[in-house]
Amino acid sequence: MRRCLSCGTLFRAEAHTQPCPGCGQAVAVLEGVSCYAPELARESSGFNPEGFAWLAQRESGHFWFRARSELIAFVVRRYFPAARNFLEIGCGTGFVLSSLAQRFPNLAMSGSEIFIQGLGFAAQRMPDADLFQMDARHIPFRNEFDLLGAFDVIEHIEEDEAVLREIHAAVVPGGGAIFTVPQHPSLWSAQDEHACHKRRYRRGELEAKLQRAGFEVLFSTSFVSLLLPLLYLSRRKKRVGDELAIEDEMSVGTATNQILYRLLQAEGALIRAGLRFPAGGSRLVAARAKAN
Repeated sequence: MRRCLSCGTLFRAEAHTQPCPGCGQAVAVLEGVSCYAPELARESSGFNPEGFAWLAQRESGHFWFRARSELIAFVVRRYFPAARNFLEIGCGTGFVLSSLAQRFPNLAMSGSEIFIQGLGFAAQRMPDADLFQMDARHIPFRNEFDLLGAFDVIEHIEEDEAVLREIHAAVVPGGGAIFTVPQHPSLWSAQDEHACHKRRYRRGELEAKLQRAGFEVLFSTSFVSLLLPLLYLSRRKKRVGDELAIEDEMSVGTATNQILYRLLQAEGALIRAGLRFPAGGSRLVAARAKAN
């Protein structure tokens, strides 16, 4: 069901541009993109949109993005094999969407992003996906999706618990949600400031917030755990307040990139075999929505 963000009316909509039957409010269209929060489509405090072009060129070969997408696919296959449709919140350039589409060809794909710049890149990767702009704090759907994902997204939003409640309302009863977030406040550095993070999560923090939002936690582990000492040393080199660009954190040499990917592949194999890491640079959590 679609929810009108102006008057709250619930209705079936064949297209994003279909106006609300209650108040007649229509969804804005900017640069060919349906926008549920057009006032935020080009400017927001939660992210630096100039990073999209860099990410679009390098995500598919970067050790961290590749390893993360493989873990996400494992969780989808393990815990939500019956899902028929999927919405990624903060889909960026569409890398995760395209990765999941290759692995799950029967899963109908949707992607949202607060910045329309990212959706242009996502459309190139995923021309058949339903892509639209929205503010995750105000999701215009109720009981609509079997599965939602937000991968390194909610740490950019001050009101993360409001987002989790909106996600719970947007999934069908018994539907699922998957999250990745940066972990350990002790790792806070200039990279977090440049990335516009509001927080790094403490162990158990996301799980507790999910439970308060009405979810049952099914799976939780740290990852980027084998690289935690290297990550800590790297973060200590960057003082809070330092000027950075996205490539300062994400760029590595070809040989180093391959070595790090192999290490994270080994870590992923341990996770798939049942090991759960208590500490690591990131956290991966899967949850099921309880019925209201």
